[in-house]
Amino acid sequence: MLSGKKILLGISASIAAYKAAFLVRLFVKEGAEVKVVMTPAAKEFVTPLTLSTLSKNPVHSAFTQDEDDNAVWTNHVDLGLWADLFVIAPATSNTMAKMVSGTCDNLLLATYMSAKCPVFLAPAMDLDMYKNPATTNNLQALEEMGHTIIEAKHGELASGLVGQGRMAEPEEIIAFLIDDLRKIQPLYGKNALINAGPTFEKIDAVRFIGNFSTGKMGVALAKQAQRLGADVTLVLGPSQIDFDLAGINVVRVTSAEEMFEACEAAFADADHTILSAAVSDYKPKIQAQEKIKKKNANLSIELEPTVDILASLGRQKRDDQVLVGFALETNDELNYAKEKLVQKNLNFIVLNSLREKGAGFGHDTNKVTVLSNKGSQIDTGLLPKEEIATEIWKIILA
Repeated sequence: MLSGKKILLGISASIAAYKAAFLVRLFVKEGAEVKVVMTPAAKEFVTPLTLSTLSKNPVHSAFTQDEDDNAVWTNHVDLGLWADLFVIAPATSNTMAKMVSGTCDNLLLATYMSAKCPVFLAPAMDLDMYKNPATTNNLQALEEMGHTIIEAKHGELASGLVGQGRMAEPEEIIAFLIDDLRKIQPLYGKNALINAGPTFEKIDAVRFIGNFSTGKMGVALAKQAQRLGADVTLVLGPSQIDFDLAGINVVRVTSAEEMFEACEAAFADADHTILSAAVSDYKPKIQAQEKIKKKNANLSIELEPTVDILASLGRQKRDDQVLVGFALETNDELNYAKEKLVQKNLNFIVLNSLREKGAGFGHDTNKVTVLSNKGSQIDTGLLPKEEIATEIWKIILA
């Protein structure tokens, strides 16, 4: 959710400023670009060198700075306009009071006055200061101005007292921001069910029938659904790739039957379901419990159909659910896809063609055609699978 975001971190003079170093590190780990602006007094608590090293950007604390013996102006307007999010942590009583009154006597406050992005404040102070009517009035005023307060926590304070006033931990601030950003996304409060990867159907104790699917396309769809605010369940077949699936409910399966059972269990609660997995169409009728020994004779394996997951869910689909299937074809692609769209009661079908160079199994790119039950047809160019996932969700949500 924070990946690609431009985050401006404001640090005011509190002992809690040491936590800012950990917060910068977590922002970077989440994929955000971070710039830091400090009050002059904050440098007594955490060094600009530490923060610039972690953020990989210069740290700003004064309106001018010396570069090669020349005074260079720090453009607070550019800093304020650059940010997607302005997080002030720690936010002291003094800084918040100045924000309310419009006092602008340091670079952090000047940047704040120029910012056009959402502002989040994580207060830090002693418990008596936090409960002082002046502070509570200022916190209320800041909320009325449209800013978001990340409430101080109860705990041991620098004074030695125990009470409310302790700045939220960096991990708590990250979780708060992610949840807050999810609330404005189009899939917030929705459940998304996605399957991905191959299935393996056992021949004997060591051999199986499978395919070349890696699960990359389905995982990209799941991650994009998460970015759009959905609670995501990903039913993932035996992919050999170690995906980063933090925050996604992952159900690992092997066979088509296991994938069917996992998808059916989650389907009733799903608002949007995308079945992108390459499910084996057939399985051995008899599965040997031991390894079949090699002999100087031909070996015949009788196959039977696996369960049709897409058709089964299509029969169960309610009018308030969206069901999307994938079709991987090698010839007469459009006609097969259109038939599948109708026969399996889908809202959309995503057509892959193995004849397209750079598309299909194993590639980091894909090229698809999305058909809807309303008659629309949208083609994508050859794009990274992450971008294909973005385009597919755009089409579904449109």
